[in-house]
Amino acid sequence: MAKQLIDQAAATLPADKRVSVYQSTKATHEKRTKLLFDQFNDPDLLRQRAGEIKQHVIENLDTLLPAVEAKLKANGAQVHWASTGEAACEAVLRIMQAHGAKKMVKAKTMVSEEIELAHYLEKHGIEALETDLGEFIVQIDKDHPSHIVRPIIHKNRREIATSFEREGLGAYNDDPETITRRARQFLRHKYLEADVGLTGANFVSVESGRIVLVTNEGNSRFSLAAPKVHIALVGIEKLVPRDRDLGVLLNLLARSATAQQLTVYTEFISGPKGATQPDGPEEMHVIFVDNGRTEVLASDCREILRCIRCGACLNVCPVYRQASGHAYRSVYPGPVGAVLSPLLAGKKFPELADLPKASSLCGACNEVCPVNIPIPDLLLRLREKGKREGAPLASVGTPPMGAWALMASQPTAWKAALFGGKALNYLPTKLIPVPALRAWEEKRALPAWRGGEFRKWMKQRRKS
Repeated sequence: MAKQLIDQAAATLPADKRVSVYQSTKATHEKRTKLLFDQFNDPDLLRQRAGEIKQHVIENLDTLLPAVEAKLKANGAQVHWASTGEAACEAVLRIMQAHGAKKMVKAKTMVSEEIELAHYLEKHGIEALETDLGEFIVQIDKDHPSHIVRPIIHKNRREIATSFEREGLGAYNDDPETITRRARQFLRHKYLEADVGLTGANFVSVESGRIVLVTNEGNSRFSLAAPKVHIALVGIEKLVPRDRDLGVLLNLLARSATAQQLTVYTEFISGPKGATQPDGPEEMHVIFVDNGRTEVLASDCREILRCIRCGACLNVCPVYRQASGHAYRSVYPGPVGAVLSPLLAGKKFPELADLPKASSLCGACNEVCPVNIPIPDLLLRLREKGKREGAPLASVGTPPMGAWALMASQPTAWKAALFGGKALNYLPTKLIPVPALRAWEEKRALPAWRGGEFRKWMKQRRKS
């Protein structure tokens, strides 16, 4: 039986990278769990409340988006709308060309990765430099992020030191402090030379029109200090109705993403600099990006738009830990990517129709999600969509279930199968006649059964 693409990718992942991804995600997940349960009496209640806030947002975008546009304009920002990724790239380019700008410094933003903004600007002769350390290393290596929060989780410090040496950032030295210092020295003058600073937004408050950025490196602050123009690239689902809602979501975001009570920097940006402020961008542009989100909103998987990009579902997922991020062939890896990427692909859904099957449906992703997204349910809906639409990749690696359905609907056949199942307990695995069942048995040896038999117990109970 043919293997799924993600299985093929996992099989070729070097052992040291698999160990690195596994250990890093496991440690973060365990620290996150301890932090939440040590500091909150009922963290699940907090997750449910956060989920309700974000669900309210996605069900009321028709009124919240005009409202936040009015508030942003009142704050002095200019608002743009982009229905596609290409339209968003063009909007950024128009703003830069209007100012004769040639250099941009970028803070980390997943939307810009989604629309491949840096590549687009490079084709038009504009330097768009990543300033988040992980994204910077991805950029100089011409690589792709493999984790939503930690883009270079798949790299070790020796590889990074080699990259820095190749780029002329210093002789080989894999000391983490040296690597960080060299990146800081290289980037510092880039901030001062930049014409435009670009950020994303973790949240945008409809009530106040403030953009909220959470970072740990301070690079977004540098990106907004010297450039005269600030562009914020924002997915249309990033809204929160009120400032007070941030009290819930910020508490969950940092703990879920990096197991911190709060990130080192939390910025609230109200607009361009005021008349009394000595520094800061003189213009602020906010580009709201749709790029398929409206279609997701109209689907039966709209709950995925609650996502606040914390990466907690990646850290706990047994499939992600074995396959790493590149195996998902999209910007958004892990369980959230297995739902979001095929949906955002639109007409190219068949090309990613296998991703919803990259899950054991254990439910751990739902249990850790800070906005309580029912990811396993959404994966099942997308599996059904792939099957219904006849996407070839949706069936790769899936055994035919017709015989099972027939057996499960015929009591006599079912009882015979149960008897046969007992017989398999005494049959050596290598002698099982069905290859797929033999492969399944080889990976799933169960401990010796202890306890009684349910049917005998039920009969006895009915007699009594």
